[in-house]
Amino acid sequence: MNEVLIVSATRSEAAYVPSRLPLLICGIGKVSAAIAMTQTLANHANTTGLTVLNVGTAGALRPATAGLFVPSVVHQHDISSAALRSMGYPVIDRYDLPGGDGSEVATGDTFVADPVQRDVLAARAGLVDMEAFAIAQACSHFGVACRLVKVVSDDADEGAMDWPARVDTAARLIGEWLERNVPA
Repeated sequence: MNEVLIVSATRSEAAYVPSRLPLLICGIGKVSAAIAMTQTLANHANTTGLTVLNVGTAGALRPATAGLFVPSVVHQHDISSAALRSMGYPVIDRYDLPGGDGSEVATGDTFVADPVQRDVLAARAGLVDMEAFAIAQACSHFGVACRLVKVVSDDADEGAMDWPARVDTAARLIGEWLERNVPA
């Protein structure tokens, strides 16, 4: 990585990002993330060699999923891709990302705290978040490399509502990963 930009939805998820690294807080959800990323990349002097690292928390969609992941695939889970394609409209709802660990994350604007919804999403991915797809899509549009670093904060069930109490632990893991993996 020649140059890196760390992107997080919230300050709490980025609490331990090393101060030497540039940081963008994009806000929660796909729309906020898309606007912030597009604006930032459009105003960036030179995106050649830039890598965007989207860091943050994710819900686990499958049992015994815990820890830190560097997903290889990001899906957009809340778009009617099949219906739109059947009407002849091309829809991008998946990006393959370099350097991942084989895990997949599904992105949507719904905060998943319902076991029924979680189980439906688990057919596509092991993790769920609210910004990664929009960030990956903006990066793709500008020809910028994108990687994801996600820490499981909850099981995408009723316990997800305790996210504010769990985010600090996840943020510490993100900070430690960045210290080890992003050169000074």
